[in-house]
This record gives sequence, structure tokens and C-alpha cells, in this order.
Amino acid sequence: MKIETKCIQSGYTPKNGEPRVLPIVQSTTYKYDTSEYMGKLFDLEENGFFYTRLANPTTAAVEEKIAALEGGVGAMMTSAGQAATLIAVMTICSAGDHILCSAAVYGGTFNLLGVTLSRFGIEVTFVDPDAPLDEIQKFIKPNTRAVMGETIANPALNVLDIEKFAALAHRNNIPLIVDNTFATPILCRPFEFGADIVIHSTSKYMDGHAVALGGVIVDSGNFDWAASGKFPAFTTPDNSYHGVIYTENFGKAAYITKARVQLMRDIGSTPSPQNAFLLNLGLETLALRMQRHCENAKKVATFLENDIRVEWINYPGLASSKYAPLVEKYMPNGASGVISFGVKGGREAATHFLNNLKLAAIVTHVADARTCALHPASTTHRQMTDAELKECGISSDLVRLSVGIENVVDIIEDIDKALD
Repeated sequence: MKIETKCIQSGYTPKNGEPRVLPIVQSTTYKYDTSEYMGKLFDLEENGFFYTRLANPTTAAVEEKIAALEGGVGAMMTSAGQAATLIAVMTICSAGDHILCSAAVYGGTFNLLGVTLSRFGIEVTFVDPDAPLDEIQKFIKPNTRAVMGETIANPALNVLDIEKFAALAHRNNIPLIVDNTFATPILCRPFEFGADIVIHSTSKYMDGHAVALGGVIVDSGNFDWAASGKFPAFTTPDNSYHGVIYTENFGKAAYITKARVQLMRDIGSTPSPQNAFLLNLGLETLALRMQRHCENAKKVATFLENDIRVEWINYPGLASSKYAPLVEKYMPNGASGVISFGVKGGREAATHFLNNLKLAAIVTHVADARTCALHPASTTHRQMTDAELKECGISSDLVRLSVGIENVVDIIEDIDKALD
């Protein structure tokens, strides 16, 4: 099936007489006839549902759909995007390990990796994603266990050269983790360019309506954990499951299985079945919405680029963008709906502009159906120093504009009046 069809048809196929729409299984637990069968579930010898912390029929159907959209062997939903990032890393890393990450990432990711994980003995080095491959290679250490980046960085909008980062990771026998939140699999499928693991904050475009927090991890099944020689947790017995060896027992699905049965088991960042249901509704229209987001954003960006009241603009979909060649390569159907720009007059002018928007709302959220705007330096990234902001590509006058799917004439008129 084409990806537009997968948005609607994948994941759930009702049998004769069953509900046409994915049902919400609002239950924490499941009944079985014998203790012996349930014991096999706990030993991972049988597939099934025994506690919603690990798996739920509604959630499982949505996971299957997202795996199909990204082209992976399996997916696991989490309670939020931050939980997806945390579990994606901790499935691989332990105390004493090191991560190499693009500096142009979401502020929450920056803090999770650089502050919280450092408390647990996991070190991170943030690098300029636009630097040459050989320059970035210098930051790889013997204990580096993953390379990370965002397809389109939030909010700096750097476009990741996925093949460059994949080459970096694979020459060092480690996986590449890509956050594909802003692009979604409609615009970019990182596995096709060498990524090994994809994560999303599903709260953004996938949900599309700002109604349900969520995250997801998708496993390509392509990274060879055994051949790498750097991941004994995948190739030696797990005593918490009677000695199961993930690479031997689960093959290409070793990573996503370990993430679920070990990390989700112990951390419990489980999405609610209700939120999985709401996410599925959003996924059904994802392809249609992304087309409209891209079309509107291109028109808004062109307006801003030609307006003398605007100091600068960054939208990867513009021909003038330095990322235009990467967009053509990785996202030929559009560069998503988020724009960053600076209003002439600096920080004060930027906040004054935001306060005068009428249609666009000032919200923490981004990437849903409604147009919204934010001043990251004083909100989502306010915990960073000026030096850290600069490293992330965020200036004090930066406005992040998330272009919605309203009529673009109305969106531009609102921006025009606020600039006045």
C-alpha cells in the first residue's frame, strides 16, 4: 500500500462482525484460563496481553500502523515524546557510556541528555550537525554507543544530513537515532537513508490536534547488535527473563523487544488506550494535513522573506535556504510547517509581535492544525545560557511560527497586522 493508504488501513483489520473503527480497550489486565499459559507470557514464550503497562490491544494496533508508516519491524508507544527519547537511549546505554548528539535539538532533549542522564553516568557531547564528517568523528570515543539528531531541528530548523550521520555511526559500529517529529514519515523516512532507530513526539503532527501526549520508538531491524560487539546487553543472557538472549530469541526485533519488556517494564511510561485511540484518528489524516502544512508554510515563508520588517528568516523549504539541497534530497514533498524568523528590533520587538497576533496563539505547543507562535529564548529554552542558545542555533529575537491548516490568506493577514 502507498503511505496515504497505510495512514488509514494499517494496524487494525476488523474481522467479520467486529467494530469498523479501532475500539478502545480500556482495561489494565486480561483474563486467561490457566496459570501455565500466563507463565509463558511472562517468560516471553508466547505473544499476548497480560498487563497494559507492557501492551494493550488498542495501543498495539497504533504501534503497528506507525511501524508500517516508517518501514520498521516494530514500534513502542510511550506516554510522551520525552519518554520515547529516554527509553530509546537507555535501551542501549548504561553508566559509563557516551552519546554523540547534534547540538541543534529540542531544548527538552538537550536537558534530558546533558543534565538528567549525566546524573546517571551517561555522558553526551553536542556537536555542530553542519560540520564535516571528519570533524565530527573527532568527538567519537571508545565508549560512544549512539549518534543522535533531528530530521528538522526544533526550533533552529537545521536539516540533518542523515546519510552523513549514518556513515559516522556505522563506521564506528553504533546505531543512529533520528527524531523525525517535524518531518513525519509522510515527508521523510529516515530508515531509507541509513537511520537505525526513529523516535517521535506523537503529540505534534501525528496527533495533529493537540489533544493527546505521546511518543513512539520505531526499530528498523537493520542494526546488527551482535556483529557490532559493543552491546553485550543484547547478546548475553538477561537474568530477569530466565536468560533470554535478545539477538537470538527475537532476531531483527531485538532492540524494540528489549525496550518494551525491560525498560518499559521497569520505567512504566505507558500511554493510555484513550490517547492511543486519539492518536490513531490523527494518523488517518496525517498525509492530507502535512500537504496543507507544507503548502501554507511555503507561502508564509515567502511573504516573510520579502518583508522589510523581518530581519531574517529560516525555512528549509525556501530556495534561498542553505538546507535547500538537503530538503530536495530527504524531503522532496515539503519541509514541514514550522518557520523561524527574527523581527527587526530584537527580543523586545519579537515579544511585541507575538502579543499582537490574533489568529495565531501563543502556546508552548507546536505542529498541530492551528497556527501558533512562540519566543523560545524566553519560554521553552529559557533554562539555557546565551552560549547554549547560540550552540543550538537560537537567537534572542527568534520567533518560532507553526503554520496551521487554516486559509493561508488569513494567516498572512494576521502576521501582517502584528508586524505593523
